[in-house]
Amino acid sequence: MSKQLNKVTAAGLLIALGIIYGDIGTSPLYVFSAIINGKIISDDLILGGISCIIWTLTLQTTLKYVVLTLRADNRGEGGIFSLYTLVRRRRKWLVAPAMIGGAALLADGMITPPISVTSSIEGLKQIQRFADITEMQIVYIVLGIMVFLFFMQQFGTVSIGRMFGPIMLIWFSMLAILGVINLSGNWHVLNAFSPHYAINLLVNYPKGFWILGAIFLCTTGAEALYSDMGHCGKNNIRASWLGVKICLILNYLGQGAYLLGQQGKLFANESLLKSSGFLATHPNALPLENPFFAMMPTKFLLIGIIIATAAAIIASQALISGSFTLISEAIRLNLWPKLKINYPTEERGQLFIPAINGLLFVGCCGIVLFFKNSGNMEGAYGLAITLCMISTSILFANYLVLHRVQSIWIYVYLIVYLTIELSFLIANLDKFSHGGYVMFIVGGLLFLVMYIWFKSRKIKNRYVEFARLENYLPLLQELSNDQSINKYATHLVYLSSANNPKEIEYKVIHSILNKKPKRADIYWFVHVDTVDNPYTCEYEVQTIIPNEVIRVEFKLGFRVQPKINLMFRKVVEDMVANKEVNIVSRYESLQRNNITGDFEFVVSEKFLSQDNELPFWERVVMKLYFWLKEISLSEERGFGLDASNVTVEKFPLVVAPVKSLKLKRTYSEED
Repeated sequence: MSKQLNKVTAAGLLIALGIIYGDIGTSPLYVFSAIINGKIISDDLILGGISCIIWTLTLQTTLKYVVLTLRADNRGEGGIFSLYTLVRRRRKWLVAPAMIGGAALLADGMITPPISVTSSIEGLKQIQRFADITEMQIVYIVLGIMVFLFFMQQFGTVSIGRMFGPIMLIWFSMLAILGVINLSGNWHVLNAFSPHYAINLLVNYPKGFWILGAIFLCTTGAEALYSDMGHCGKNNIRASWLGVKICLILNYLGQGAYLLGQQGKLFANESLLKSSGFLATHPNALPLENPFFAMMPTKFLLIGIIIATAAAIIASQALISGSFTLISEAIRLNLWPKLKINYPTEERGQLFIPAINGLLFVGCCGIVLFFKNSGNMEGAYGLAITLCMISTSILFANYLVLHRVQSIWIYVYLIVYLTIELSFLIANLDKFSHGGYVMFIVGGLLFLVMYIWFKSRKIKNRYVEFARLENYLPLLQELSNDQSINKYATHLVYLSSANNPKEIEYKVIHSILNKKPKRADIYWFVHVDTVDNPYTCEYEVQTIIPNEVIRVEFKLGFRVQPKINLMFRKVVEDMVANKEVNIVSRYESLQRNNITGDFEFVVSEKFLSQDNELPFWERVVMKLYFWLKEISLSEERGFGLDASNVTVEKFPLVVAPVKSLKLKRTYSEED
């Protein structure tokens, strides 16, 4: 599959346009508005801003992501968690940047749809017949689009997905044509290709360094570009990026040329420019609207807004689909609570997570209602995703170490990109009080969920007791043949977390022998191992005692849904075909008629025992873990088991037993 995807084809290039570049492709809608906000238009600002954009797209998007990071190809898949699975065995602490990056990317998925759609709809204000449209009317239109967008997720995107490529081709063509048309009057804007103008802006322009917070918006989609590698292959991304980058730069040059041609006619912040004396010397100056729409021919404006809105919706769709994939990977890596996952179509990678769809919908609508316009959203956008890019740099550096790249080049990579990304982060911190705190809180809460789920598992694993299975085999055989005990099931299946096939959790043995003796003809122990290869789907069988004790180990990739009920049935069918097991009922009447015996799954549902002495923070973590567990998917549904043949047992989790209990015996006077 990955070899086929990596072939550069016309279809692959069109898919890349439709899926990969939605986020970064719609950045011209708002980047220049953020750069010039509240500033007097000048050559230093415009040429410096364009130069920063060009070199950011070159160093950050092209070199770091398209050339370098796409090399971290996990069997055709990319993204922060795919990269983590490639390096997680090197250092245990690498889970921290993976969780930070995943939370930041999910937070980015909450603000990209609002800012993209709002920026496009705001273009209506520049059409004369819609000049009186109010801010709240725009908010209602955007909310209507959000309702439609999130409602459609449950049906999948295969049918409408075929239109994404052609629409985005029209969008990028429009970007390039508009740029060239406006560029023709101010060719000196091409001087922006010199890095001198970028350095001059950052060093000499008043508060020039903080403009990096606005510049960064031009590359926010680079992380999504890497995450979507599995949809069309890295070679198709690399081939299509050249054309996409040219279209983006042409449009930015066109916006810059338009603004330079309007010097003395426009103002961006009335109170600021009055105090500076600008309006006194330019009494005919007009309010500055979004330069992206302002540079459009008047007769084309409505068509341009429609195309921009379609592109914004496609960008939103890509981020939402990417969020579903991100969470499904986190669930399989035990970094997120189990959630219900639906598969609307048979198409590979097509999935729908109702809980995440609802979370994103509430988040997007909340952001629209809170910020109301794209100018305010720009203040919150970018802060979270810088953390994701820094996390990717750390993980990719470890990937280079594993591939024996010379140390000098690894240090060069880290110095260059940590310097760039920390600079962006510091500049974006200026947005904190202007709305950046909202995304910081959202990203922090998402990270907290991952941390609690991961940390609680570590706490539990410290106290999980394992027993040598061979020590209990004679007891299991005796129990199986003990006619004085009613048979619990013909086939009794336990899900085991023991990685070692010679071990079994003590709680399983306790369930079979002590809690209530469970007599069965065959005991099955099933273990699910999540492997680094994204689409591995294999199993191994170990017959410990023929027709009495059998262990099955599934090896599933982190992108494979564990449908254990169906998978286990297939394993049994294969074993019967190979005459490795006899599944016919042992009841005489049923055996004579060759009736298959019943299968019963036993799942242990843990609860936190009161008999624990935990440090304060670990006690908080465990309390929050069990609260998350209550609102998430149950164990049996998470493993895809049929509820009709599952027994759920409550099992006390004693992670830190009380060591000293002060209890004194007293005697009555009669004694």
